[in-house]
Amino acid sequence: MTQHPRPMPGLTNHSLREEIRDYWSRRSETFDRAFGHRIAPGLEAAAWAEPMRDHLGPDPLRVLELACGTGEVTRLVHDLGHDVTALDFSEAMLAVARAKHAGKPRLRFLLADAGQTLEPASSYDAVLCRHLVWTLTEPEAAFADWHRVLRPGGRLLIYDGDWARPKPSGAWAAKVLALWDRLSPDPDYDGALGERHAAIMECLPFGDGLTAAQLAPMLEAAGFTDIRTRSHEPIARAQRRTNGLRNRLRTRVYDRFILTARKG
Repeated sequence: MTQHPRPMPGLTNHSLREEIRDYWSRRSETFDRAFGHRIAPGLEAAAWAEPMRDHLGPDPLRVLELACGTGEVTRLVHDLGHDVTALDFSEAMLAVARAKHAGKPRLRFLLADAGQTLEPASSYDAVLCRHLVWTLTEPEAAFADWHRVLRPGGRLLIYDGDWARPKPSGAWAAKVLALWDRLSPDPDYDGALGERHAAIMECLPFGDGLTAAQLAPMLEAAGFTDIRTRSHEPIARAQRRTNGLRNRLRTRVYDRFILTARKG
């Protein structure tokens, strides 16, 4: 089923994208202090990198990272030896990422839209993204573009989740966190932009939630094959071993997943 942005009073699809860009640009100031975005070195970094190691393989590839933000995932895939183009449509996010990775070889940053990259066809061996798909305003067009830029046999790696509602087993953690946030707000975990985040989410095609089961047939329709899911739990376990109680609770709220595919 085709997924389209839902109308919001006063917002066209173009201005919705601009609203999303502005939101993430503002988040760039605190992004690396927020749980779920910064990737701590050691156990957590190793857990995020393991699916990259498994799916991309040991040989150096030309990789396109979509919505790179401040370059946390960029570090991991680059450290595995790949030639990385890291793309984002927020100048503010890219400024942080460029400063963080200044002087590194095999790495370029690109100001562009992850939903319409404008990169040459068949120019990458792999495309990867973290926490991007749920924000897409036109997902089918984006998936077709990702398929286009991949070479035959190219690989796709997606980290994402259902951020619309707690999973059944996470409802108790969500309630505890809601109370905790009322008593002691966390300024780095979305902070004052929370209501704005919710308003944007209501307009998105995946605003009601995103699951691997939803995503798989859409990727298949775009031409991807060998679509598989793997558990996000190893990452969550690593996060629980390296974080305080508040963030350990956050690992239990949402249903997160990792999805891999290939260009047929």
